[in-house]
Amino acid sequence: MRRVALVVNPRAGRGRAAAAADTARHALAGTDVRTLVGRDGAEALALCRSAVADGVDALVAVGGDGMAHLALQAVAGTGTALGIVPTGTGNDLARALGLPPDVPAAAARLRDEPVAVDAVRNGDGTWWACVLGAGFDAAVNDRANRMSWPRGRRRYDLAVVAELRSYRPLPFVLDLDGRTVTTQAMLVAVGNAPSYGGGMRVCPGAVLDDGLLDVVVIGPMSRTMFLRLFPRVFSGRHVEHPAVQVHRAARVTLSAPSANAYADGEPLGPLPLTATVAPGALRVVGARPGT
Repeated sequence: MRRVALVVNPRAGRGRAAAAADTARHALAGTDVRTLVGRDGAEALALCRSAVADGVDALVAVGGDGMAHLALQAVAGTGTALGIVPTGTGNDLARALGLPPDVPAAAARLRDEPVAVDAVRNGDGTWWACVLGAGFDAAVNDRANRMSWPRGRRRYDLAVVAELRSYRPLPFVLDLDGRTVTTQAMLVAVGNAPSYGGGMRVCPGAVLDDGLLDVVVIGPMSRTMFLRLFPRVFSGRHVEHPAVQVHRAARVTLSAPSANAYADGEPLGPLPLTATVAPGALRVVGARPGT
């Protein structure tokens, strides 16, 4: 690679992202590297898109899943490769791509050849790469985002317990490559990769380069049963429960009343929503998916 752009939030992770950007620049010594720092997400995305239009060989996201998701919007479907130096708490996309969690090791991979994997495009043009969730998990995300305490994983766990007190299954209609499935569900997760939420393997069979989405439907169950099932999500064993169904399709439309969706941890807005796999639409430097 001759020209690389680094997009970074220098305030993220109490300075960890800024330090990681320095490590990345050192690993790319001899390469023309520019650093992109936006005042907010919209400006950062505009800078990324400008760099891609200017012909950089790679756009490197230094940060967590939020920064990777932002960079994805600029590079998916283009000839520009994505690089990731993970410094977040979740790092689900980096994990799915087989990138090391250690910053120096991840930075060293930035000189590797790009590997093509699938990305997913919504009807409004938004891209995502890991998991889209609708129903209970989206409601939990909404609640957690409104909470100011505690920080980190503990906030999500408390939001799960709080939301479960009043949550009821929703009537979902799924269109899977033209096949209609009507069902009551606690949640529906659509996975291009296995995990979200910092390692919850909600779609354990999802593969980043198979041209398909795994659609996991968790049907109605008691609160007690749901709380018992929830820990299994970290191993992926929840799909063994008889109330859980798994489908596969390349194009998925979800509909449900009063339901929002999140993808890669970012809010997408209310359903209905259509997601379509774009095989090989994302090129990632240093990726070793499946490892």
